[in-house]
Amino acid sequence: MMKKPLILVTNDDGMFAPGIKALVDVARTLGDVLVVAPNSPQSGMGHAITISDPLRLKRVDPFDGIEAYECTGTPVDCVKLANSVLLKDKTIDLCVSGINHGSNAAINILYSGTMSAAMEASLVGVDSIGFSLLDFSFDANFENGKPFIKKIMEHVLKNGIPHAHLLNVNIPNLATKDIKGIKVCRQAEAMWVEEYTESKDPRQEKYYWLTGKFINKDTGEDTDVWALENGYISVVPSMHDLTKYETIPEMRELEK
Repeated sequence: MMKKPLILVTNDDGMFAPGIKALVDVARTLGDVLVVAPNSPQSGMGHAITISDPLRLKRVDPFDGIEAYECTGTPVDCVKLANSVLLKDKTIDLCVSGINHGSNAAINILYSGTMSAAMEASLVGVDSIGFSLLDFSFDANFENGKPFIKKIMEHVLKNGIPHAHLLNVNIPNLATKDIKGIKVCRQAEAMWVEEYTESKDPRQEKYYWLTGKFINKDTGEDTDVWALENGYISVVPSMHDLTKYETIPEMRELEK
């Protein structure tokens, strides 16, 4: 009998977020599952880790028959503890993170706790996928994306991720029948233009609330933003190396 793959499931929205339940539903049909998730929402934490406080793991049981632990740290802490403590003598075949509420396309990958958790696993050579749905509402319908999520997970378990260990997957907020398919694409050159709303608290002290606009100036039809705007699921093979290699030869003058 073939050994089932071991799948680590995590997120940045917490153990009881509806998105992680949908991801567990798919993962449990493909292998043995361990869930490690934050004990509170951690959106926008990026690749933060906890170094000044102790970390704790608490066994919980929100998913029938699935071993699950809440972690007092960040999404990245969850993956580190899973790899180094809970599964230290085992091989993780796949790490999946999400399903996030809202887009992690384009520059959002840098801020995302969802994607940073997946990236952390990829750093130690584990094939990893971050999933996001373009719906910020708590009662978002994650069912529509499940068939595609399963297809992508099955493909990675069978074939791996050539030349990388990380996929950034974003799903448009459409009915299953209206999703046109999957596009493997590049990350769009887009950015947030921040704005801060200023107000005063009851003590008349100023405070600031972050808002902003997402600006996409990339006109290419091979990007994740284009795919999502046109009804496709975007799949971007991603990496952690931020080196701009084309610039290195032009900077050699500094070495003289």
